[in-house]
Amino acid sequence: MQTPITAIKENIAKVLVGQETVTDLLLTALISGGHVLVEDVPGMGKTVMARALSRSISAKFGRVQFTPDLLPSDVTGLNFFDQQQSEFVFQPGPVFCNILLADEINRATPRTQSSLLECMAEGTVTVDGVTRELPPPFFVIATQNPVETLGTYPLPEAQLDRFLMRISMAPPTPEQEVAILERFRAAEPLAELQPVCTQEEILALQRQSREVFVHKVMMGYIASLSQASRTMKGVELGISPRGTLALLRACQSYALIQGRDFVTPEDVKAVAVPVIAHRLDLSGVTGTAGQKKAAEDLLNSVTVPTEDWGQR
Repeated sequence: MQTPITAIKENIAKVLVGQETVTDLLLTALISGGHVLVEDVPGMGKTVMARALSRSISAKFGRVQFTPDLLPSDVTGLNFFDQQQSEFVFQPGPVFCNILLADEINRATPRTQSSLLECMAEGTVTVDGVTRELPPPFFVIATQNPVETLGTYPLPEAQLDRFLMRISMAPPTPEQEVAILERFRAAEPLAELQPVCTQEEILALQRQSREVFVHKVMMGYIASLSQASRTMKGVELGISPRGTLALLRACQSYALIQGRDFVTPEDVKAVAVPVIAHRLDLSGVTGTAGQKKAAEDLLNSVTVPTEDWGQR
């Protein structure tokens, strides 16, 4: 019998060619209850990937195009005076959805960017002193273009830390690019996608991921990565305890996606760089490539433990 995870993967594969690894990471973030920042040049399929995921789940999709003139209330909503009712009424913003695409998030001002902090960390929105719950599951897919800096506002470290992962799309091979042309030549596969999973199934997977067994030695391995990052040469600020917990959650969810009920070192290696690279504050101007290289060096510097990971 086909599982919800397999069904979603097959659905996304209908519109994205050669992006199986990115799809796994995207689903890992969703099932972890975290959020993902997709950083890549225009035209790689970031928006298509977000829409394919939303169409694969019977859930409400919201999109916000971040621009310099966007206000926080344009994201979260606002209270307006209803003359017919003679009272203030709350108008929910696009953030009141299950899957939110925050497109080109770094083009909005820091004030507007910060409107997502409470949403991403607490799953709530507070407007005029009233706190409202966002519908679960709540998943943010934010995108940004790393090569255009004119008119952009870099995300501060505190907000980057709210994202479970930062990922990028893999460039297609010549054969894959031909397959893309053939697939989209006379059809629109994205419009043909149908839901293959419900909100309730996603919530059940999120609960199930927390039950994935993690050996105490594996926990020590994950903690060792965080500890080593704080004393690593060239790193001014290493992984925080929140980042350590994020890595644990990602490992559990990735193991679940691979069909296992226990975490192995291979799971850590698969998700470590996307989870920890953007959390490393390096000396000098290094950018995304420098952070990724530092995360890879960190992963190689810590000894991988050996145990029977399925043993309880």
